[in-house]
Amino acid sequence: GGAIGPRDNVPVVSWLLLHGRSRCCGLPISRRYPLVEAGSAMALAAVTAWMLHRSGTAGWPLGDNSAPSPAWLLAWVALAWFTLAGIALALIDIDVKRLPTVIVVPSWWIGAALLGGAALLAGNRPAAVRMLLGGVGLWLLYRLLHQVYPAGMAYGDVRLAGLIGGYLAWVGWGALAVGAFAGFLFGALGGVVLMAVHGGGLKRKIPYGPYMLAGTWVGLIWGEQLAHAYLRLTGLG
Repeated sequence: GGAIGPRDNVPVVSWLLLHGRSRCCGLPISRRYPLVEAGSAMALAAVTAWMLHRSGTAGWPLGDNSAPSPAWLLAWVALAWFTLAGIALALIDIDVKRLPTVIVVPSWWIGAALLGGAALLAGNRPAAVRMLLGGVGLWLLYRLLHQVYPAGMAYGDVRLAGLIGGYLAWVGWGALAVGAFAGFLFGALGGVVLMAVHGGGLKRKIPYGPYMLAGTWVGLIWGEQLAHAYLRLTGLG
């Protein structure tokens, strides 16, 4: 019942200074806390490096400005938010098979405002429109799947689809197609593995959010390239 003071809430550092034990009662603090905190910092560093690498490349929604600009900074905040929210959502879903609305729904509006603002500042109105259409479109697809088979998909996944659809479509339609497909593919493969290892068959409840989020990052990072390569191979591009 003891309150946690600010000095004991500094990521990673506090855990190390406390030697992994609570100051008030001496009970051990799980290593999961500093690992997640350090992992989050590494993920933010990776996202920043990826954005710096993408800046100035063809098809990047922020145009050919290779130096950080107001539009770039807005997009960075949006992707940083998505990164940290995604880590929290994935771990919560694994633990309790839920994707809390209190995280997902505010992320809709934060992502839309930041990515939309970044696109408009960069003079790329199509990216802002794409973001809205992609978010609504993927939400509708998951909503339909939930309607057809409610037992196979929780409504938290439907809400998350609206969020990831917006982020993916902001990058491009190819990113949306690849990211959505990768989420389904990872979910199917992960479900088969979990059922084979733990049993339970099709009735086993599987946290689908982490697979959707993993697919989203595939779409964000490689989606446009993979989509263009596929179109070239099929003769459609």
